[in-house]
Amino acid sequence: MSITGERTLRILCTRMEEPDLCAGMPSGPPLKGSIHLHFATLAQLRPRAEEFNSLLDPVEQDRAERFRFAHDRERFVLGHGYLRSILGSYLRRDGSLIRLARGPFGKPYLERKDLHFNFSDTKDAILVAFACGHDIGADIETMAREVDHAAVSEHYFTAPEVRAILGAGAGAGAGAGAGAKRCFLEFWTRKEAVLKASGVGIMDDLRSLRVDAPENLVTITHDALRSMAAPAYFVHSFSIGADHMISVASPEVMEEVVVWGE
Repeated sequence: MSITGERTLRILCTRMEEPDLCAGMPSGPPLKGSIHLHFATLAQLRPRAEEFNSLLDPVEQDRAERFRFAHDRERFVLGHGYLRSILGSYLRRDGSLIRLARGPFGKPYLERKDLHFNFSDTKDAILVAFACGHDIGADIETMAREVDHAAVSEHYFTAPEVRAILGAGAGAGAGAGAGAKRCFLEFWTRKEAVLKASGVGIMDDLRSLRVDAPENLVTITHDALRSMAAPAYFVHSFSIGADHMISVASPEVMEEVVVWGE
């Protein structure tokens, strides 16, 4: 029996092989048990900037204008326009007319729809995940990100995770699959994907989530996470090429994960 203010959470993690990228758009939304991931670099989306900007609703356009730096503004427009383009294709309607509601911590969703999605971006790429009938969380990071993984690990990761990261070694460049930086980003994206699947999104104490083992049983005390998280999350992690690490989290078993690229 757990004491007041605590509950347990199972996090089951799998390291997948690098997936093949499917071209174009799927014929329809994912079926139950299937996850669709849409991946694109900013360079691939840039030729569609005008189209994507026209899809943004007034709130999104206002947010875009408030970015101080041009690169951040461009990433927002390309990413959210890309999301609306995919939603429009799935729902068979004009993406600019789709209304998005938001959860208590800002996670966007479609009201009265079985289609669930989650958006993530990094310095040079966009990821959008889709599932049918249940929440989904996804996170993407780039190997181009500059981070002192040793110092940051001590603050955000459990002792076993820190040992795994430091034991992975420095690797041999951005594409090194065994490097400490890649291991750091794998664990980081797993934690973020779980939090995003729960709807909480951001939590200071990431050490309360352990994600290095195939099965992790953790005790959570964060009020929102305690009330909003599912009993368990299934997490798949994989690389796209040498430069990007992705994790996706689902409260239900993912029988199939299909990645669509531009």
